[in-house]
This record gives sequence, C-alpha cells and structure tokens, in this order.
Amino acid sequence: RSSWLLLAPLLTPPVPVITAPPCSLCPEGAHRFQWIRNLVPEFGISSSHVKVLSSPAEFYELLKVQIKTAKQRVVMASLYLGTGLLEQELVDCLEETLEKSLQATGSSDLRVSILLDYTRGSRGRKNSRTMLLPLLQRFPEQVRVSLFHTPNLRGLLRLLIPERFNETIGLQHIKVYLFDDNVILSGANLSDLYFTNRQDRYVLLQDSPEIADFFTELVGAIGDVSLQLQRDDTVQMMEGMVHPYQGDKTAYCEIANRRVMEVINSARTRQELLHAKTFHSSQEGSSLLSQQDSQASGGLRPEPDTWIYPLIQMKPFGIQIDEMVTETLLTEAERDARIYLTTGYFNLTQAYMDLILGTRAEYHILLASPEVNGFFGAKGVAGAIPSAYVYIEHQFYSEVCCLHQQERVQLQEYSRAGWTFHAKGLWLYLAGSDLPCLTLIGSPNFGYRSVHRDLEAQVAIVTENKALQQQLHREQEQLYLCSGVVSSSTFEQPNRYVKLWVKLVTPLIKNFF
Repeated sequence: RSSWLLLAPLLTPPVPVITAPPCSLCPEGAHRFQWIRNLVPEFGISSSHVKVLSSPAEFYELLKVQIKTAKQRVVMASLYLGTGLLEQELVDCLEETLEKSLQATGSSDLRVSILLDYTRGSRGRKNSRTMLLPLLQRFPEQVRVSLFHTPNLRGLLRLLIPERFNETIGLQHIKVYLFDDNVILSGANLSDLYFTNRQDRYVLLQDSPEIADFFTELVGAIGDVSLQLQRDDTVQMMEGMVHPYQGDKTAYCEIANRRVMEVINSARTRQELLHAKTFHSSQEGSSLLSQQDSQASGGLRPEPDTWIYPLIQMKPFGIQIDEMVTETLLTEAERDARIYLTTGYFNLTQAYMDLILGTRAEYHILLASPEVNGFFGAKGVAGAIPSAYVYIEHQFYSEVCCLHQQERVQLQEYSRAGWTFHAKGLWLYLAGSDLPCLTLIGSPNFGYRSVHRDLEAQVAIVTENKALQQQLHREQEQLYLCSGVVSSSTFEQPNRYVKLWVKLVTPLIKNFF
C-alpha cells in the first residue's frame, strides 16, 4: 500500500512541494527539506550559532547566566515552575536582573513574560503562581505571567474532576526559554528534577534575532488568550478577550487560531522576503548592498548553512503543522535511511505507528524503562502508569514481531540508576550517511496527548555543516549508550508484570497520558 494515499486527506491543503526554482546557493542535501517552508517560516542561520547541551546541570547554569545578562527581554514558556530552592534561585536571578535594569536607566527597558499552564501551575497551596507573585508585585509594569487554560476543561467536567486529574484534559506544554536574541529549545520544565537528574534534550540558538522574535510573538499570542495572573493571586482575561472556559468555546478557539496563525504567517512572509532579497535578487550590486546593511547592523553575518523550522501543534485550535511535518518525514524516509526516535512516554499515535511499521527506513526507538519513567513510584493510580506504558510497549513489540520487522524496527530502553528519562525528538540519517542532517527537538512526545490535547512546539533543525552534524550525532549516541535492546525476554522479567486491571483500563485511558 502507498503511505502517501493514507496521508492524502491530511496533506491535501498545504501540499509539501517546492514551487520555487532550486536556489544555486542552497546545498542540495538541505534542499530536500525546504518543502517545510511552505507551511512555516524558514530561518537560515550559521551553524556556529547552534550549541547542543547534554546535561540538566548545564541547562540550569545556562538559564541563570542568560537571565543575569538579559537587557531587553526574558520570555519563558513551560508547563510549570517548581517550588524548590533551585527554582527560587531562578526567580531571585530574575528579580536581581530587573532591579539592576531599573537602577541603570531609571525606567527599565527589560520585559519579562512567563507562560505556564493554569491547572499545573495552580496545583497545591505553594505553586508556580505563589513563586512568581513577588516579581509581579514588585515589577508590575515589566512582568507578565500568563496561565493558559484549555477550552476543553469547562462546565460540569471542570467542577467534577479533581486537582491533578484535571491536567489530563489538556495543557500548555511548550518549553521555550529566550533571553534577548538567544533561544533555548527543550523538552525540560522549570523544575529541580530537570536541573539535576532528569535527562532531557536542550539546544541553544545564539544571536538569532528573527527566531527570538518569532517565539516572543508566539508566546505573546498564547499569552493573549490566557488568564493573566494579578498581584493578589487572582486571574482575569485581557479586556475584550473571550474566556477559555466561561465563554463560547468555538469563538475562543477561532480567536486563538487566528492569533497564532497570524504569528506563523507574518513570520513566514518576512522570511520569504528576506530569502528573496538575499538569494534571488538579480539586481546588480545587491550583494554589496546587503553587505553594507549587515555592516551597519553590527557586522557581516556568516552565510547560512543551517535552517530552523518552528513546528506548532495546537489541535484544540485546529493547528496541526507539527503532525503534518512529522508524518511526512516518516513517510518520505527512504530505504536505508535511519531514524532515531526518542520519547519519555511511549504512546505513539496510530498514524505514527502505521508509518513506522509500513515504511522502509530503519528505526531505533528509545523509550523509558519502568524505573526511569517519571511516574515510577508515584502514589495512587498514577503509580500504575509505568505498567501501562510497559503494556503499550509490549503490544507494539508484538506487532513488530508479527510483521517480521525486528531487524528494521528496534526498541531500546533507557536505564540509568538514580535518574528519570524525559528526552524526546528524532534524528534523521540519510541513506549512506554516518551523521544526521535533521533533528526535531522540543516539547512533543509523539503521543495522542501531544497531537490532540496539548499546545506543543518544536523545531526542525536541518544542517549541512559537519561539525553541527557531529554535535547532534554525539547527543544521540550519548542518550542511546544508556540503553538496552528490547527482546521477547524483556517482558518476561518480574518488573514487567502488568496486572489484569491495568491491561483492561489502558485502552480506555491511553489517550489521556
């Protein structure tokens, strides 16, 4: 069967074909992915501006340094902010930077915008909101805290579902941390575990004003349709904005769709004009003119050899860009290409599973062993979630075996004493290549929640630069080194025993975690 036929209904509106003539200055290997710019803005940067981080401690130290040196803007989007000492130190860094900014100029140019999820950020008496209130009270003109509330949690459902369980309906799951023109993309939240012993992925895009502007606008757009935290710990919507759970759901979602798509489309138009000016202008002397423009704005920029594509998924608002691009990448992966795909929560959508099992590329899928699952040892019903993931994994492995695909599709489990596993994304190695030319990094887990319930964002990084490809390859190798290959005997181990009630309940609730 043809996978393209299966995808046709989904991909019909924005057909991923290159309509522009091939650019002689664009490397051929990178050019094969430039169909993505038909859907989202394409940002060309130098690979020297990209740094791949490897550890939680490195991520935490970078956050603090970036906060302390920020002059114009700090924009942070996360699921939540934790309440421990390490998180308090981050808040103290923000306070110190805001204070210095005020003292230096009398009226600070620095603006801080924080976007979190309402339900997760409000959990417990001491929570993300109470952590941020002192900042809001002391710097009301400079600090904005937005709390996204899913429009799907409303009415009787909102009244009946208790705390923690209400987070299963839908969340703000985007993780972006930007400071002036430096952007960190990650799957990590702002919590002590993610700063110490919870393995994730992190990439720093340095001196990238266009990308920083895009994510500032994106976080601002979601912030505009979110509840605004007030100095007395109450929340209210911006004037004239439809309420997410008290107002009309359709009207709210239409407004949110329009705001987010305006950000995507306006950035796409800007980047297309920039691309046309840079690469396709046939006017004599245009190269000299662009050099003079670059010199006037602070020096010549290196020739782009790396392209960044932001992929947004917000199904509640009818935005499915990340899903379309991911499905197309999986569909188009050629024979002998290798895809390394990792997720902390192995619960692939049926579409992703069908593509992995029905296409030609070689797959190495890294997932969490039960002991490094974030829910391992949790109290109550949540404590059974690792067993549910084992059951889902076993079902998928059985299907791989039934189709005699064990050589082509390999499962590997991350295991590391004293650590948990939260890394997500993929690396694509073209046929015959020992290095990846594309990676996806950000918040999505490739599961039902990521595709259908939550607000997600990641970037596709495409590069022709060997040094950056080697950075990405080392990142992949480092993660997979801590893993063992899954076989039939894996599920015979005592810690893989799944109780009957978990097997019965998992199909009913797998779309919620």
